[in-house]
Amino acid sequence: MRKILIPLTVICMMASCTTQEKKIKSMNPFLEAYTTPFEVPPFDKILNAHYLPAFEEGIKQHNAEIKSITDNLAAPDFENTIEALDGSGALLGRVNHVFSNLKEALSNDSLREIARKLAPILSQHSDAVNLNAKLFARVKQVYENKSALKLNGEQSKLLDDTYKHFVRGGANLTVEQKKQLKQVNEELSLLDLKFGDNMLAETNAFKMVVDKKEDLEGLSENVIAGAVEDAKEAHLDGKWVFTLQKPSWIPFVTYAKNRSLREKLYKAMYSRSNNGNEHDNKSVIVKLVNLRLKKANIMGFDSWSAYVLDDCMAKTPANVYKLLHEIWTPAINRAKEEAKDIQAMIEKEGGKFKLESWDWWYYSEKVRKEKYDLDEEQMRPYFELNHVRDGAFYVANKLYGLTFSRLIDMPLYHPECEVYEVKDVDGTAKGILYMDFFPRASKKGGAWMTNFRDQSVTKSGKDIRPVISVTCNFSKPTGEKPALLSFDEVETLFHEFGHSLHGLLSKCHYQGLSGTNVARDFVELPSQVMEHWASEPEVMKVYAKHYSTGAVIPQELVDKVVKAGKFNQGFATVEYLAAAILDMDYHTITQSGDFDVEKFEINSMNKAGLMNEIIPRYKSTYFAHIFSGGGEYSSGYYSYLWAQVLDTDTFQAFKEAGDIFDPKVATSFKTNVLERGGTEDAMTLYVKFRGKEPSTDPLLKSRGLK
Repeated sequence: MRKILIPLTVICMMASCTTQEKKIKSMNPFLEAYTTPFEVPPFDKILNAHYLPAFEEGIKQHNAEIKSITDNLAAPDFENTIEALDGSGALLGRVNHVFSNLKEALSNDSLREIARKLAPILSQHSDAVNLNAKLFARVKQVYENKSALKLNGEQSKLLDDTYKHFVRGGANLTVEQKKQLKQVNEELSLLDLKFGDNMLAETNAFKMVVDKKEDLEGLSENVIAGAVEDAKEAHLDGKWVFTLQKPSWIPFVTYAKNRSLREKLYKAMYSRSNNGNEHDNKSVIVKLVNLRLKKANIMGFDSWSAYVLDDCMAKTPANVYKLLHEIWTPAINRAKEEAKDIQAMIEKEGGKFKLESWDWWYYSEKVRKEKYDLDEEQMRPYFELNHVRDGAFYVANKLYGLTFSRLIDMPLYHPECEVYEVKDVDGTAKGILYMDFFPRASKKGGAWMTNFRDQSVTKSGKDIRPVISVTCNFSKPTGEKPALLSFDEVETLFHEFGHSLHGLLSKCHYQGLSGTNVARDFVELPSQVMEHWASEPEVMKVYAKHYSTGAVIPQELVDKVVKAGKFNQGFATVEYLAAAILDMDYHTITQSGDFDVEKFEINSMNKAGLMNEIIPRYKSTYFAHIFSGGGEYSSGYYSYLWAQVLDTDTFQAFKEAGDIFDPKVATSFKTNVLERGGTEDAMTLYVKFRGKEPSTDPLLKSRGLK
């Protein structure tokens, strides 16, 4: 749902097209039907020069579609207004799916410049649709006549969501308020981009160069080989380079014996975009927080959190804080016990210093090894990327009957991408899955799942199957060794794959409700529940095979993994909760004004009772979840915990059935959750699956906090 009038900036761009631009437009792959296999985007034909003309045409077509709805002389009804609106903007959505994904996975200066040009244009377009009085009048009339329409459940939900979308988009505001809202939205879109660009620049700019071999003591051959490769890329042959990409810095702070270098790398990680240079994000944060508050006030809410959560399962900031604080006390108590164990290990090894945050990773690994005789590096040879990926496929096959076939000679946006055709148990198509595993300077950090095409059903009854993308930043192959993952990376692969199943298994009629188009604090359930299978011994024996010998992971090592499963969960839970509380504290501010970001963060953490030995998982200036990517998780970082209450309770249903692949439970989860998208209230869907609302007990027990 987008805008009605072509912005002046777009008209100017269209009027000033050169002959070359006209030629590019006439050959633009976005502006014609895809003739590729499975109608995936023709990445091999898409040039950066194609994006702006495609967006222009997409906006033009969408405007025409909106106008046809508002100019319709027939009385507003579900089909000619709500259904027509859901199906509008096809071209705009098609180009935006590709551009948004590639801007994050394969960025460059040209794409970033296009994004800066597009941000205000798309913001204006979105506002023009949301604030279109004639369009809203038709939507409102259908909504108020709902009881007489005899809609099915999915149609009823689409109508409710459409009406609420317009209200939350400002349709009921005064003329002056709408003017203010447009300006705020445009500024927010630009600040969002600036935050992400600053963070990417800071991440790519830092390199810790090691030129003494003795400073590598403690690191595995695999990690050292990776540092050699990074050094070669930086034209520093004969040295070793460590970066702020997770596959580089996490092994170093976990295993490197040199404490001063661990401190240097760790501090570089947590001071990203907080160095007083051109890429500093502190002023960006202040502006974002104040603008979000201004938008919330315009919409009639006293805080940004109140506005955001009104559309989530949690509903209010009070409910979020209640959950966070309920878990905080047992978590911080456990973390303090863990800190004592670590301090004892420091002293046992002759250290004359107090535990600091940059020591935690290194010494907790030593404690783990002493307590459970388990070293993370012992497991890595058994977690070869291809085997782990196939393990995730195996779980999906056992649970839902899905099969995954590698496709060759498909259009790729990067040579490292893999593409799979996904089929149901009866051989019918479920969709296409792209997977992109390794870090590069052009890719933002982290891991995510997105769509190149949403699932939907056309008016003629054709089921449009989705094209899904999973993007990660895993440890690369080094020398003759394949990509060997840490167990954390194994869980990440299963997590993002769980999101992809939510998209692939979607059986909805309308794209606005299909797949992962659900409440923010419900969307992490399908992803997080998949992580449980990753650590199940029955599953590990399928995918955990030594990369060189093919030997299945020894039972003894599996037992150690299971036994150590709750190790360091105090730390992991507290660092996550600290970030979630920081997010909420920023967005429950009710008075605008300038503030010191560093002091705000310190005060927030002191109020929460965070111990000095732990920092938030994401400090403010690189907290991309809440300050970049559309602020998708602003006032929503808590949702991982909210969803974990659901996912641990879900997995408990399999445990109660006595089989982690129980067909009855799997079918119920598939039909009531994965296939249903956002076609019903999230808790309603969950109760249909589970028969009751979830309990926090399985969560506390799974983390060893109860």
